[in-house]
Amino acid sequence: NLEELLKKLPGVEVDNEGNITVNGKPVNKILVNGEEFFGGDPKIATKNLPKEIIDKIQVVSTKTKSEEFTGKAGDPDNKTINIELKEDMDKGYFSRLTAAGGTDERYNLSGIANYFNGDFRLSVLGGTNNINESGFSSSELWELMGSNAFNFTRSGNTIFFTNGGIFGRGDGLTKSTSGGINLTNKWNETTELGGTYFYGRKDTEKRTKIYRENILPDSRYFTNSVSSSNFVSDAHKADLELEFEPDTLTRISIKPHLQINTGYSVSNSSSESLDESESLINSSETFTNLDNYSGNFSNRLNFIRKFGGDGAYLEFHFNNTHDKYDGEQFFFSERIIYDETNPETETQNQFIDEERKENRYEAGISNRSVLAKDFFLDISYDLEIENGSSTRDVFDFNIDAQAYSDFDESLSNEFEFNGTKHIPNVGLSYEGEKWRASFDAGLLNTTLKSENLIDDVAFENTYNNLYLSSYVRYQLKKSSSVYFNYRTNSNVPSLQQLQPVTDRTNPLNIITGNPNLKPEFSQNIRFGMRNYDFATRSGYYIYGSVNFTDDQVVSISTTDENLLRTTTYTNVDGNYRMSLGGSFNKRYKKEKRIFKYGAGLWGSMNNSVGFSNGKRYESQGINVTPRISLGYEIGDIFSISARYSLGYRFSQYDIFQNREESFANHNINLDLTTFWPENIIFESEIDYGYDGNVRGSFDPTSVLWNASLGYKFLDDNATIELQAYDLLNQNVSTYRSTGEDYIQDTQNLVLERYFMLSFTYKLTKFGGKDPNE
Repeated sequence: NLEELLKKLPGVEVDNEGNITVNGKPVNKILVNGEEFFGGDPKIATKNLPKEIIDKIQVVSTKTKSEEFTGKAGDPDNKTINIELKEDMDKGYFSRLTAAGGTDERYNLSGIANYFNGDFRLSVLGGTNNINESGFSSSELWELMGSNAFNFTRSGNTIFFTNGGIFGRGDGLTKSTSGGINLTNKWNETTELGGTYFYGRKDTEKRTKIYRENILPDSRYFTNSVSSSNFVSDAHKADLELEFEPDTLTRISIKPHLQINTGYSVSNSSSESLDESESLINSSETFTNLDNYSGNFSNRLNFIRKFGGDGAYLEFHFNNTHDKYDGEQFFFSERIIYDETNPETETQNQFIDEERKENRYEAGISNRSVLAKDFFLDISYDLEIENGSSTRDVFDFNIDAQAYSDFDESLSNEFEFNGTKHIPNVGLSYEGEKWRASFDAGLLNTTLKSENLIDDVAFENTYNNLYLSSYVRYQLKKSSSVYFNYRTNSNVPSLQQLQPVTDRTNPLNIITGNPNLKPEFSQNIRFGMRNYDFATRSGYYIYGSVNFTDDQVVSISTTDENLLRTTTYTNVDGNYRMSLGGSFNKRYKKEKRIFKYGAGLWGSMNNSVGFSNGKRYESQGINVTPRISLGYEIGDIFSISARYSLGYRFSQYDIFQNREESFANHNINLDLTTFWPENIIFESEIDYGYDGNVRGSFDPTSVLWNASLGYKFLDDNATIELQAYDLLNQNVSTYRSTGEDYIQDTQNLVLERYFMLSFTYKLTKFGGKDPNE
């Protein structure tokens, strides 16, 4: 398929989750003959388009539909891949149906059908399985589900890990059912209408074991915890896009979007805290039963009027987004503080009813005037309005009434939030053949208002920041260029960080928001160089970035003598992050034999500021990741590739006796594919991972060996395949993460060994013939 084809291209990386980068830049859109495929989900395109129909692969800077229409330069930090089909291949169909069953009651049923006829495209897909596979990208149907739908909490923690989730399986065990339909058609010369509907259901079981070392200014303590959960969710997602071009100079587009998620979950956890001598200080157990609903509706309206063909235009846009979350939770916790004479027990038995709403409106107008050939003046004004409300009603269990009837005002909350941004901006741009440069300056005027309706406390403040953005790019030759980019930005704190309500769902860490938070202000510098010869598929790229953040929202924690933590949020200066990386690829070809090798080096350094027990502290982290790869191919007979990467992490904490922490992770991957004898396909992938310095009770080593043996028949349209997942039964998900004031080892439940027999049949016809011929 397309994904396997992309892996052979220079500078293209496809990770275990199917995410694609080109020269270090993420690919966020895949087009087929210039049009989106199945709602624009890149993974559906890469995993289902057959390589036989592909003529050319183009990589360009990502452009919005507006930029495509006006000819304005695209986003250099994100890439779009455009797939050009072979001549006459834009008429026809391709479909695939797979049925598989295996040991441990594993199963997988999936199918996709696509019909092309010029500007008319129809795609249908569906499937069900219990092997952690999904027909959609995880961000589409997972991140917006459940009680985390509006959890935008920012953290300065730096997490570094490998291993686990190999092959995109992810942690936990998931049963999923999914289906969708996409239709796009250019109804006449002026109107194009397309729509997509997705449905996804997931039933996920998770188990997690954590060992955490917490660092305080004058001591440290340890936390051991075990948790398990089962989460079931249903998601519906619908998109519609209408494009209308009444003449060659005018374009109007309307794009509504609707997503609805419902779900329920059951979870329990147990935790214990020990002091520096590992004496038990406290313990807790929690049980939750949650039903939730989240909905999102958004709409995007865009109007463009061009003035001639030299790049001048007037554009107006209006976007609105409405989010809603409802959750009903039964919550029980028991916390014990151990004392030599009289242990203290605290119990919570509550019903929690939550409702959150958030509305965002964006309107803007921009005008581009031509000052000279390829030289433009841009003037714009954007208005962003955001408002939200959060209601949290907590009822304690009344033993006499045997009902949740006692309203707990101290844990309940009714909170409203308003934010407004005014962004006037003026800029100059030059978009020549060799040089491309722009400079924009403007004002970020932000107003925040918050009101606690229960305590009758209100807050309002206005902040002004200078907005700057500059970009320079020079095309040395067709396949090489250098660039430099600088910009500033402002981020408003989340509702959870602002609302002054106490959250006791973790009895060992009581969290309260801070309505006096200020917006974060960040400055970012990016630079890079690339030089690729696509004829020989050889070359290199180098990139780097520096980011400084003022008034960053961080947690401020206090830990008492019973190791109970209370947390709120504050703003700090001094946080920064720097990164530098690059890679080199080379390929040699002699007749049908190809040898290729590559090397890469990535590094980053960050400084994080926080507070613990009233003391301001800083922690520094350095990541260094070198990698090498080798590959050898003999036509369509044999291919082998090997990759090795080393992840080195060094952390330093000034919070406790200049504590230092360092560890190295190793990962080796070996892929082998043979197509001999004829019609026989053998594939093997071995992934070895070692996570350095994890706690002794955690398994630091993982060997995941997947293999399959397939036979093609019926003119290569049918395949029967025997698959083995985790052949050695040694797959684990273990990793170490570090933050400003902690070091944590985590081990998760993962999918383990199974064997599966599958049958796949293809029906394909393009341009009046079977592409297999």
